[in-house]
Amino acid sequence: MVSSGSDEYPGGADRTGWVKRLEEEGEVAADYLEELLDIEDLDGDIDIDVDHGRASVAVVAEGDGQRSLQRLVGTDGEVLDALQELTRIAVQARTGDRSRLMLDVAGYRAGRRVELGKVAERGINEVKERGVSVSLEPMNAFERKVIHDAVAAAGLVSESSGVEPERYVVIRTA
Repeated sequence: MVSSGSDEYPGGADRTGWVKRLEEEGEVAADYLEELLDIEDLDGDIDIDVDHGRASVAVVAEGDGQRSLQRLVGTDGEVLDALQELTRIAVQARTGDRSRLMLDVAGYRAGRRVELGKVAERGINEVKERGVSVSLEPMNAFERKVIHDAVAAAGLVSESSGVEPERYVVIRTA
């Protein structure tokens, strides 16, 4: 499935060409991931989308297939992060352009996004109630982006601080 409902394209860019490029990224990623699923003898369907200005690819399955995909997620999404980077490299090798593609497997990132929304809400409430900056636990880039988006929507300011893998988000008043 390819949709382009929430595209954010660079100012002045040809919207149709830009969306087409992101869809191509998704197709290349899907081909790469299908080969991987075949090699690993895993069942899964691949959904392609354009979301928040990025190609978005999800590997999903039903029942036991969903459980078997957990191998591609790993502990705390570490395998998924590595697989996303490999997929981005495969896309770049094919298209010649750097990819910001987002990959989800077995709904891990979707579920994590919900959890992070709660973490952000707690931090936002603390900043609003106490008027002090709040530092969150270290997070990967995907997780920090979710927090930054929630903080901005609440009218506050956030920034990443620290050095990988200990980078974290600081939330403060505007």
